[in-house]
Amino acid sequence: MRTFFRKLLSPTPYRAPTRVPDGRRVYAVGDIHGCADLFGDIISAIEADDDARGAAETTVILLGDLVDRGPDSRGVIDAARDWSRRRAVRILLGNHEEMFLKSLEDEGVLRQFIRFGGRETILSYGVTPDEYREMTFEELRASMAAIIPSEDLDFIRGFEDMIVIGDYVFVHAGIRPGVELGSQAPADLRWIREPFLSHVSHDRACVVHGHTITDAPEVLPGRVGIDTGAYASGRLTAIGLEGAERWLLEAQRGERSTA
Repeated sequence: MRTFFRKLLSPTPYRAPTRVPDGRRVYAVGDIHGCADLFGDIISAIEADDDARGAAETTVILLGDLVDRGPDSRGVIDAARDWSRRRAVRILLGNHEEMFLKSLEDEGVLRQFIRFGGRETILSYGVTPDEYREMTFEELRASMAAIIPSEDLDFIRGFEDMIVIGDYVFVHAGIRPGVELGSQAPADLRWIREPFLSHVSHDRACVVHGHTITDAPEVLPGRVGIDTGAYASGRLTAIGLEGAERWLLEAQRGERSTA
């Protein structure tokens, strides 16, 4: 059985409330990594939660790393594209999407892509395990070019680097402290860990990100990390934002207490 829970988050003490503009509501979803089942569940949870809260201009943001590691990256891409046709869904380009796209042109990146979960993505597009084991890297790249629909690649190429709504900055991995938002390097937005994770921001702005797996969402001054390792933990986390309010939604395989 899959269960959901919702948890309200208190504003960070001693900071002015970080806000979404009036009349708007935002949901951000952490790294999905090929877990199409959990993604379907979080879609249902967000739709139900949004409906229960009443009218608003709602935006859903997927924080990147839709692909790799889990069993059904193609199914996640299909579901994300379908959802974006029905409501305002914006998607960030994660480091795994970056590797996916570059692996089609560069054998060195393909080797890296495979080491970090790309094998599962390739299999989700119809290559069998036996075929995969017998292919050279050159044959594998040729097979990927033949079986991955151009529609999927074009969809991924349209993903964004950064989204700013009100006082919130949404990126895949983080930002480099001390660098203006407009000058952030795309490599940092998709790959950074330190010094971002240990930096204590005194700005009102709050960065919402994925990329770095934690056992539970990290809600800290200046940043909120919501990658709870769906492919390994069976838990996919989202955060909801409206005005100064924050709340968490989670889809999980198995039972969970809501206390």
